[in-house]
Amino acid sequence: MRDHYAEFTSRGAEIVAIGPDGAEAFKKYWAKENIPYIGLPDPSHAVARIYKQEVNLFKLGRMPLNCIVDVDGLIRYVHYGSSMADIPDNETFLGVIEKLNTSSN
Repeated sequence: MRDHYAEFTSRGAEIVAIGPDGAEAFKKYWAKENIPYIGLPDPSHAVARIYKQEVNLFKLGRMPLNCIVDVDGLIRYVHYGSSMADIPDNETFLGVIEKLNTSSN
């Protein structure tokens, strides 16, 4: 997503990545990797619980959870990953965003 960030923002979308690390670890990683979008630390797992993100210790912790939330705060797309590699491609997300943008016009 980092490399295609401009494609998301040009469609009026914003990316927010939420992870289990603390604020300092997030800040260091974001700076090191030059990530342009928002990173939200969630060490207490409060956000993960709200969205029912699965934790599987045998598969390295939190399973990927990808959501598209519209401007009204409604979840319009959700993908619960079954492994750390189970993440939809950017074209999937951009297609959903395009459909949402088209239907709101």
